[in-house]
Amino acid sequence: MNDTTAKPALPDRLSVNPRSPHFVEAIFEHEIGIMFNGKERNDVEEYCISEGWVKVASHKALDRRGQPLTMTVKGKVEAFYK
Repeated sequence: MNDTTAKPALPDRLSVNPRSPHFVEAIFEHEIGIMFNGKERNDVEEYCISEGWVKVASHKALDRRGQPLTMTVKGKVEAFYK
């Protein structure tokens, strides 16, 4: 299987929430991974490489719109295509 389409460059900040201004649909056509402090994370909702943080959903807490509450965790962030 040959993938001849070029993958778009990963942005400095990206969100999985379609209502966010940092959501880029073309990137989610490909599988991406996030390394946070040297470990791959699968539960990242949003990241910012230059500021060094990721947002992860807290377990059962929801905001008033029914969306999961997120916690911001600081550290070294790397994004890559799988």
